[in-house]
Amino acid sequence: MHSEKRTYGSFRVFAGEALFLLRRMHRIPPALRRELTPAFRERLMLTVTAVNGCRYCAWFHSRLALRSGIGPDEIALLLGGSTSGIPADETAALGYAVHWAERDAVPEPGIRREFETLYGPARAEAIELALRMIRLGNLLGNTWDAFRRRA
Repeated sequence: MHSEKRTYGSFRVFAGEALFLLRRMHRIPPALRRELTPAFRERLMLTVTAVNGCRYCAWFHSRLALRSGIGPDEIALLLGGSTSGIPADETAALGYAVHWAERDAVPEPGIRREFETLYGPARAEAIELALRMIRLGNLLGNTWDAFRRRA
């Protein structure tokens, strides 16, 4: 995992991200089921978790990844920041996920356009919804840990 644990710096930022997902809640399950296999979804979740460093999400999504058919060695690689051995059609999405997470969910416009061109609008939207969901979980977990350390 990356050494930096990203947290929510303000309630306003958290509320904005939560509201974004709540407004799309009706679209999330069908988009994820239609566009992403369970294994692909878990690779995305573990990739973003590796950037953000949430121990809760690493534990939880490692278990889901195992259930989706991803082996322990691949899980360890993903949590270590590696995408070696990943199915070719997922490699660009995982690279995009790292870029997206490292830039706090604000990818460079050119990279975002290339990503959408490669995956198409529907699949790109599903991938970004998955990235937003795991970011929310990651930052909540890390914010909780930071709060507990201060208490």
